[in-house]
Amino acid sequence: MRLRQLALSAVVAVAALTSALTTSLAMAQAPVQFFPSLTGRTGAVAPNAAPFANGYADYMKLVNARGGLNGVQTLVEECETAYATDRGVECYERLKARHGGATVFQPLSTGITFALMPRLAVDKIPMITSGYGRSDTADGAIFPWVFPLLGHYWIAGDVVLQHIANRSGGWDRLRGKTIAVVYHDSPFGREVLPIINRRAEMHGFTVLALPVPPPGVEQRAIWLQIRQQRPDFVIMQTWGVMTATAIRQAVATGFPRDRMFGTWWSGAEPDLRDIGADARGYSAVMMQHGQARDSEVVRQILAQVHDRGQGTGPRAEVGDVLYMRGVVGAMLAVEGVFRAQERFGRGRHVTGEQARWGYENLNITQARLDQLGFAGVLRGPIVTSCRNHVGTALMRIHTWNGTGFDWSSDWLQADMTVINRMITASAEAFARDNNITRRTEPGC
Repeated sequence: MRLRQLALSAVVAVAALTSALTTSLAMAQAPVQFFPSLTGRTGAVAPNAAPFANGYADYMKLVNARGGLNGVQTLVEECETAYATDRGVECYERLKARHGGATVFQPLSTGITFALMPRLAVDKIPMITSGYGRSDTADGAIFPWVFPLLGHYWIAGDVVLQHIANRSGGWDRLRGKTIAVVYHDSPFGREVLPIINRRAEMHGFTVLALPVPPPGVEQRAIWLQIRQQRPDFVIMQTWGVMTATAIRQAVATGFPRDRMFGTWWSGAEPDLRDIGADARGYSAVMMQHGQARDSEVVRQILAQVHDRGQGTGPRAEVGDVLYMRGVVGAMLAVEGVFRAQERFGRGRHVTGEQARWGYENLNITQARLDQLGFAGVLRGPIVTSCRNHVGTALMRIHTWNGTGFDWSSDWLQADMTVINRMITASAEAFARDNNITRRTEPGC
């Protein structure tokens, strides 16, 4: 009897071990959707880039807590670029084939974006460049693998100028005025200039272009020039420590902060928190969202990610501007995969090429945004096509009140009649220079 019990126990133990091994093997072989994350947690942009990476990772964890991509779990792996183009390319090459292949890249750098663009078609991997990169990549018939979803710099510049014109009493009131542009001396910084120069030709104002060498911690000469030439307004296309330095110099030289306007990388808490009340009145255009601490998606991230000890960064930053930028970036990445699964199979791993189809056929309605927790954060619909890789051109302006941001404009629609002519001309020139043939399939 004793031997029989021992034998039975041994059989049960072996069965349990076999079951555990089978389960572990099944989990290891279960499909995952890989979302590489090119981070900037070190260097001059770290205070701004780290919250983006944290928001991106946390939303992916929230997606898994909700059941994944119809059962497929998201997987995020980071690679540190320190905002350096060469390191960004190295990270891309290291990650592109891992975990079944990269779904989509979001480099968070115009320089890295430019360097990766020639590789995308070869590797069949799409790239989302929300709010950065080349503005003319909005033309998907020339740039089929790049998606500046929600906005690019020509939209940002147009909306900032529209807001300035509204405050001044109309576009005609800008005639004869001078607008200084303080910009990061790089492809990122220069990308906003074409729309500002075009608007200057249309409306008769003068542009004072003031490039700032990165990282931008020395700007005294720039702001001395501003004090001497006394422009009516300043637009800032800056990033990282450059933004805070510019605002401190404006305080020191007495330039009114309520006549300073940033693009979306120049209007977040790390730029202004230490300056506090002295920065009151400074404004920036936002890709729809700003701070969103009271939003449903933030409540869900706190409850299902941070409260379970799985938060990627500090709890205190959840809902801040750049954290939300990462959340929105992750949401766009995921919604493209959901869309692709509708065509290529629900609950299946999606290849980079299939994901590209998803991003080109988005139709994210307001009802869907509300369902995901973005009510009051984003305004739908976000609709893409072969020709339109942006999806929307609605923006808002927020203004620093001394401790945080308040909305200071209604929804503003960029003038796409002006912008689309610029995009077509620029994209066609790029195509000629690079022997690219415009896509002609239905929809293009």
